[in-house]
Amino acid sequence: MSINILDTVKQYLTPDLISKASSMLGENETAISKALSGVVPSVFSGLISKASSGGTTGANDVLNMAKDSHSSGLLGNIGNLFSDGGGLLSKGAGLLQGLFGDKLNGIISSIASFAGIKNSSASSLFSMAAPVATATVGKYAVENNLNAGGLSSFLASQKANVMSMLPAGLSGIASMLGLGKISDSVSSASSDVRQTAATTTNYVRDRVEEKSGGMRWVLWLLLLALAALAAWYFLFGGKNGCNNTASVSDDTAVVTTNPPDTASTINTTTTSRELMKVKLPDGSELDAYKGGIEDQLVGFLGTDWARLGSDSLKKIWFDFDDLNFKTGSAEVTDESRRQLNNITAILKAFPKAKIKIGGYTDKTGNEESNKKLSAARAEAVKAALVKAGLSGQVEGAEGYGSEFAKYATDAPESDRVKDRHVSVSVRE
Repeated sequence: MSINILDTVKQYLTPDLISKASSMLGENETAISKALSGVVPSVFSGLISKASSGGTTGANDVLNMAKDSHSSGLLGNIGNLFSDGGGLLSKGAGLLQGLFGDKLNGIISSIASFAGIKNSSASSLFSMAAPVATATVGKYAVENNLNAGGLSSFLASQKANVMSMLPAGLSGIASMLGLGKISDSVSSASSDVRQTAATTTNYVRDRVEEKSGGMRWVLWLLLLALAALAAWYFLFGGKNGCNNTASVSDDTAVVTTNPPDTASTINTTTTSRELMKVKLPDGSELDAYKGGIEDQLVGFLGTDWARLGSDSLKKIWFDFDDLNFKTGSAEVTDESRRQLNNITAILKAFPKAKIKIGGYTDKTGNEESNKKLSAARAEAVKAALVKAGLSGQVEGAEGYGSEFAKYATDAPESDRVKDRHVSVSVRE
């Protein structure tokens, strides 16, 4: 049976511990619990990132850090977090600096804003959770006789758990640490089937547009049958969960990004298309999908994001997840206006933020045409935002065609669709 190490850590964060933290920090217990729901997966994001991106040195550092925390005996006496004169909390602060580096302040601000607590309180909660998390990992490593490589592999296996536990609005933390391309493996089977059905449906639709005469009714019949099959599987066949990316047709911007000046991407793929209310600073609310671009963008802009600096900001992109264009054109569909209106409202609520827009295609077709189409679509988004009064906040729009596409022309449609998208990056 596979282990979810985050659930193990949560067992140590008892109501009594939360009550003690509440008293010490002067915050209510509900806010403390909410903050910890983001702190714990954030700490593991740091562990996974350091172990996987630092080569052998990074993995060894994490292993030594984890074993040292475990050998301290912390897990046998959690109460010492608040009764040792601050020694363990100081150790936790040191662990955090090693995990997050110059990203630490931005991450702490994200949690504080999310939970409605002081930055100093969020910092203390991180200092509390870091030793508990690393000690738990150390215990697992010792019990299973893991070396650095083994521990790195184990942590990598926890990526999906980390992303699923990060509350809506905090997924940007994982992206800051280079974990934003994590896929939802739990629902991949049902997603692939639905995606294949949708792809076939779009193919038949295009062929219908090309044909005429007596065979047209046969093609439409096939189209309807395929659509019914997709609907049946979505409603009854996907019992293991849903992983809805945006549509897989050519007329849809999807949610995996690789911009030219980007090392990591905020992935707005969600495990379900659940509508929610996204609250803006002025108290107004937007209808948006949980974990979608609006949810993540508001969460990000609510932090002290400018401290990241221009170089780091260029590495963080948000993908439209409900932005569609008419086939082969840069004309935004009427249904997509809702998301454009939402982005307009968000930017007006955060007037200091500027954005850059990027358009991308897959490798199929003529590259010159691909670049023109991607540029036209990026410009169409820019034009809509400028028309809404945001000319001072849209720095530019650029189309890159398939220049940065990852998948070959003969790759499965389920892969090539990831190369077709429109994205925005926040700039100072």
